[in-house]
Amino acid sequence: MAPAPISEIKVGHIDDVQELRKNKSSQIPERFIRDTTERPSLDKAIPHSRNKIPVIDFSKLVKGTKDEFSSEILKLMNSCEEWGFFQVINHGIDLELLERIEKVAMEFFMMPLEEKQKYPMIPGTVQGYGQAFVFSEDQKLDWCNMFALGLEPHYLRNPKLWPTKPYDFSETVEIYSREIRKLCKNLLKYIAITLNLNDDIFEEMFGVAVQAVRMNYYPACPRPDLVMGLSPHSDGSALTILQQGKGSSVGLQILKENTWIPVQPIPNALVINIGDTIEVLTNGKYKSVEHRAVTHKEKDRLSIVTFYAPSYEIELGPIPELVGENNPCKYRRYNHGEYSKHYVTNKLQGKKTLEFAKIKN
Repeated sequence: MAPAPISEIKVGHIDDVQELRKNKSSQIPERFIRDTTERPSLDKAIPHSRNKIPVIDFSKLVKGTKDEFSSEILKLMNSCEEWGFFQVINHGIDLELLERIEKVAMEFFMMPLEEKQKYPMIPGTVQGYGQAFVFSEDQKLDWCNMFALGLEPHYLRNPKLWPTKPYDFSETVEIYSREIRKLCKNLLKYIAITLNLNDDIFEEMFGVAVQAVRMNYYPACPRPDLVMGLSPHSDGSALTILQQGKGSSVGLQILKENTWIPVQPIPNALVINIGDTIEVLTNGKYKSVEHRAVTHKEKDRLSIVTFYAPSYEIELGPIPELVGENNPCKYRRYNHGEYSKHYVTNKLQGKKTLEFAKIKN
């Protein structure tokens, strides 16, 4: 979420993709059609047994035997180091709550366009309904509608953007976000253990952590081979938690060894990924990973994404214990608020925004 908005950005006309879908036209507006080099090769992204992202059983970390804990911590370390992505099962969040957040998100997206447009995402900001990361009139657009809200600290909230319909939307988001926040704190404790650091190092360092939620709706698209659901990017957060809608198409793909690998959702699991902030703090030991979303010809897709990051006031840089003769410092120290502003004021373009923090050779 941006610490401050930018004003007077001209983004041109942006078609609402759900409205395009309703019209059932096979024609895709020019602004959504990607250049040939950017189009997804849908036939090539075939899952393979060795290409399945790791699965972490969270209950074994929290209450497993000593052997189960050791085995799962090792698996978590390998997941962070080799993948930067993993799915978490038995995470302790009530499954009924996962269903409720999905229900209110879907109900919001199903409202008439004029109702959703009461909560507009102003160009240059990342809260409200619309498309984020659009900065010019000729920029290619993603086949996606977004609704995003700043959650913590409370000063990030814009009360005008919290919808009154569905009636239980705000209450559900509050309860869900509290549970996800607990999960993020616990995951960071275990990630610290995998690095042989004090388990509370991240919590102490982050201050009052920033948290935001974004709901993404990807309608079916008549030509999924021409468009992108969400442009390739890494996340600026420390951790990102993604809930994939039940019955949705497989849309999330991660880049590993120059191959786009689809993430097959496990029922009731949450998908976790390492953000740029953890890459910097670990001096590159755990890297953020480029990922994207593709669309489907017949099925819609819903995802609910939470971003968890340090306070904007915090100065960040590689943790001293992770810098040494064999692993020289790769990133400079910087203010996290400045980095966050840099991230949300640039279009999504792979891992380009992380250049902000890299020490130039």
